[in-house]
Order: sequence, then structure tokens, then C-alpha cells
Amino acid sequence: MVRTVGVEEELLLVDEDSGEARALSSAVLAIAEKDTAGESPFEEELHRQQLEFSTQPCADIEELADSVRRWRARAVRHAADAGASVVALATSPLPVSPKIGTGERYRWMAERFGLTAQEQLTCGCHVHVSVDSDEEGVAVLDRIRCWLPVLLALSANSPFWQGQDSRYSSYRSQVWGRWPSAGPVDVHGSAEAYHAGVRSLVDTGVLRDEGMVYFDARLSHRYPTVEVRIADVCLDPADTVLLATLVRGLVETAARQWRAGEAPPGAGTSLLRAASWQAGRSGLEGRLVHPLTWRPEPAPEVLRALLGHVRDALEDSGDREAAEEALSTVVRRGNGAQVQRETLARTGSLRDTVAACVRITAG
Repeated sequence: MVRTVGVEEELLLVDEDSGEARALSSAVLAIAEKDTAGESPFEEELHRQQLEFSTQPCADIEELADSVRRWRARAVRHAADAGASVVALATSPLPVSPKIGTGERYRWMAERFGLTAQEQLTCGCHVHVSVDSDEEGVAVLDRIRCWLPVLLALSANSPFWQGQDSRYSSYRSQVWGRWPSAGPVDVHGSAEAYHAGVRSLVDTGVLRDEGMVYFDARLSHRYPTVEVRIADVCLDPADTVLLATLVRGLVETAARQWRAGEAPPGAGTSLLRAASWQAGRSGLEGRLVHPLTWRPEPAPEVLRALLGHVRDALEDSGDREAAEEALSTVVRRGNGAQVQRETLARTGSLRDTVAACVRITAG
């Protein structure tokens, strides 16, 4: 049985002329609610300049690709009806004054976390892959953790912050890391230990609830899935599909290792934090920390290692050739951060950079 996979994408609402972020999520959601028969896939996020949608779980990757493109196109249409554009950027390239949402939860977060919450206008992509049990899910978490920084490098799509080049490929990862529960974590060892650790975190009173456990990868508190949360939202929808394909391959590979009695890699959290920092800094340019040797290697070499690690799982699901071709395309074309910087170098304008990314978003 092939595991199902689904994605949640956070998108940025921007002015169609100036490219500046606009706090119009309430208007867009109201339009979406009227337009959508049944339950809408769109939700509000922490800031009113954001919009999120979730796909249904899919066993077939082509079905997932159709869903991502369909809901992106629907988001584009709803935003246009509200007088805005939608763009898949993980941070706003232009200066912005983030507006916190009006819900009680978001007001609590703003009061509790102050400037950290205020500045969290960042857009990520969360990939959900089905697991048979919490025990299997935790075994997967323990075995995929060393590969997660590679996914961050692949998806990096936030080089600009408040009108400046941050010098990072994913500055979102730096901003997101300010949350007290964000980032890599130790090997859990068992579902019992995982849940005990989560309860201990919530019991400190620092977090509001389990939904604020922002590990790079976690058991979903809503679905029977492993949820990989490390990635920036991808500019090109094809990269979202590639990301989901690789995450499903990682989950299946890890589950097979667990069933075969293979122990999880013993890398410490400090190593993972350094690898994630490097991935956020350089993206697909320069070197990444190789998850098997923990030494710097050229990014294409590390990507090939990831592909080799999940090759059997991709072969069995029928996704190997498509994943290899998509990965080659990203290496040749660049991730979102590279596309943004190249567009700025060509046009000399962050506004024109946003406009170009608006066109790419819909695929």
C-alpha cells in the first residue's frame, strides 16, 4: 500500500501594483467561503497578509500536483476579487508592517511572544505523510531528522527581509527559529517518550498547547501522519510536488529501516542545528553538511545522496524517474531564492521581482 501525502502551503497576499504585502486575508477567506462547495481548503494564518490552503491526502503524486496547482489558481482568483495578488514567497521582499490576525489564539500569541510573534510573517510548506501508528511515526521521525536540512536547502525561498538582501537563502528559517519549540530535536526512542516530551513542553506554560510544538518534523496532532515542517513555501509548484515526493520517500525508507531493526543515526541536535543553519544560509549554492559524513560537500552531491537514500522507495511508488528529472531541473534552474536574486539582478527592482514571482506561483 502506497502512503498518502498531502501539503499545506502558506502564501503571501500582495498589492498587484506595488508588490507590498496587504492585510486582506479576511476578505479573501470570505470570498473563498462563498465560492467553495463544501469545506473550504483555505484558512487564516498568524498574520493577515497570509493565506493557507491544505490539499487532501493523495496516494498518486500526479493527483497531488493537480491539487496544488488547482488550489493555487483558486487562491489567485480569490485574491484578485479582493484587489490583491497571491505569491508563493516565504518572506516579503519589500518592507512590511505585519498585521496579527484577530482570533483569540493569535491575540494570545502576540501578547505572549511580543516582537517574535509580530515579525513572524513567514510562509512555509508542511508535508504530511500517512503512518500506521504513533510508534511507526516516531520511528520515522528518529530516522529522517538528519535529512531534513537538505529539504530546507532545496526549498529555500526567502533571501530578502524588509527590503534588504539577508545574505541567507532561507531567512525564514532564521526568523522561525525564534519560537521556543522550533528546530531539530533529539532522538525520541518511542511513542511513549515522544508524547511525554510534548506534554512536558506544554506543561511548562511556555506554549499554549500541542499545536505550538514547532519541531522540524512531528507527529500531527490532528491527523495520523508525520508532518515535516522545515521547508520554505516553494515558489514553483513543481518544487512543492518534488518536496512532497522526497518526504514520502524518506518516510517509507525510515519505516523500512525500523522494521528491519536498523537503529536511527545518532547525530546530536547541535550537529543538526549547524546543518540546518548552513542549509538556510547557502541553499543550493556552495556547500551543505552531508548527513552521512557530517562534512561540507557541494550541494548537488548532497542532493544526489538524498536521492540515493530514498531510491528504492521511489522506485516502488513509481516516482523515481519523475523525482530525478525534477531534481535536475531545480539544480539547473535554481530554487526560489536563486530565482528571486537573479530576477532582482536583471530588473533592479524588488517590485518587479515580486511581480515575476506572482506569475510563477500559479505554475
